[in-house]
Amino acid sequence: MYGKSLTRGFRKYRGPKSRIQPAESDSLEADLRLNHEKLKQIFSNTPDLIHRPFILKANNRQALLVYLEGLSDKNAINRDILRPLKQGTTVLSEENDFPATIGEFHRLTDWRQVERMLFAGYSMLFVDGESIAYGCGTQGWPQRAIEDPQLETSLKGAHQGFVETGSANIAMIRRYIQNRELKIKEYTIGARSQTRLSIMYLADVANVETLGLLEDRIRKLDVDAVINTGELAELIEDTPLSPFPQFILTERPDAASSQILQGKFVVVVDRSPSVLVGPANFISFFQSVDDYSTRWTIATFIRFLRLLAFFAAILLPAIYIAVVSFHFEVIPMKLLSTIGQSRAKVPFPPYLEAVFMELTLEMLREAGVRLPAPVGQTVGIVGGIVIGQAIVQAGLISNIMVVVVAFTAISSFILPNYDMGAAVRLVRFAMMLFASLFGFVGIVVGLLTLIAHLLSLQSLGVPYSTPFGPVRFRDWKDTMVRLPLWLMKKRPTSSNAQQDKRQGDTGH
Repeated sequence: MYGKSLTRGFRKYRGPKSRIQPAESDSLEADLRLNHEKLKQIFSNTPDLIHRPFILKANNRQALLVYLEGLSDKNAINRDILRPLKQGTTVLSEENDFPATIGEFHRLTDWRQVERMLFAGYSMLFVDGESIAYGCGTQGWPQRAIEDPQLETSLKGAHQGFVETGSANIAMIRRYIQNRELKIKEYTIGARSQTRLSIMYLADVANVETLGLLEDRIRKLDVDAVINTGELAELIEDTPLSPFPQFILTERPDAASSQILQGKFVVVVDRSPSVLVGPANFISFFQSVDDYSTRWTIATFIRFLRLLAFFAAILLPAIYIAVVSFHFEVIPMKLLSTIGQSRAKVPFPPYLEAVFMELTLEMLREAGVRLPAPVGQTVGIVGGIVIGQAIVQAGLISNIMVVVVAFTAISSFILPNYDMGAAVRLVRFAMMLFASLFGFVGIVVGLLTLIAHLLSLQSLGVPYSTPFGPVRFRDWKDTMVRLPLWLMKKRPTSSNAQQDKRQGDTGH
């Protein structure tokens, strides 16, 4: 029954056809020799496709086992397929059960099904005289061990991060949410690379309309392939032209599980070490797993630091440009004298000075990321000190500008989400341009434009700026501040959850 339902699902697929197609039909033949020739035609120039002919001992019939080397487990093939079939006494037919000791198998009648399952790591068994192929579950592709998350480090949280195998990622989430209401909906997208997506949510908590919107966007995707979660987020987000991320990408199973419990949706992309969480709001990018592992007073203080760092990373260079270029009268006389002496030999206007230093900082940051870890840290430290000192001594940049850029860099490093940090770096250059043209007036205009843009954004139809716009005072318990957990008995309104109470109403 399971095999037949799987077969019907495969027939719905209308992917790209192979260059060499069967002349009349995509159905398998009963002649093993013809099927073998067809395999050689469809999978031409495929040296990693292994052909293993042998004789079935039960009825002395010829058989052919085919699998892709590197995607299938050779030990499982030898132990669970070849050995039982060579030594077994059960006759292999459409009426009988599969005599091998393999845990999963499907009866396939179409070449497209065979092609798809071969690329998924299955082994295909062809028997002379039968117009079906037996798909055996022998997946065994290379995968790395579960390690610490690289981008989202935690002091008190779990030290497990997602890997590139979708089933393993789903299992890690299930360890946190052991509840029958945790549902999974699977989709396969990509005309050339069949990428499996799994939407995970709590059926009695998550909003049905939001789920329908997410499913509709995934079903409408018409692409060759989706390689990682970042590509999927860009393809299904509400406003692709915005620099701000509208989905949370996390590599932590505990963070993903926490979002599911709030009524949100997690999309697991096979072959990607991170998952997508939505709907998301602006303030959620400033929250961290450690916020809920420490005292609420400490977590609140750290969140204020993050918000302060956000505005400092955006406005600090712009304020420097505006003050030096237009509003130097607001500077105390002693400080003004120091700034004047520092800029006496600098030949560039403040705007070019700031842009030059910010671009240099971005280059150092990118160099440190791309190089191996020990070398990258050395390049970042030595490069920053040497280049900064040399530029100041050469009279190209003032000492004050170096201090401003250093504070700006520190502020951007405090932000816990990488995507939000990247958006801040882009907005910073826009604010510098406004400040160079209109001074403080330009900064105010830039801030108003930024606020209007954030108010206009949505994530899966949910306002991005909630709970500040529209105002939801109840959700302020877990925004700029983090009140004690025993006071947060209700889920955020931004999740549009069916069950408002966190403990639930069903008692499961």
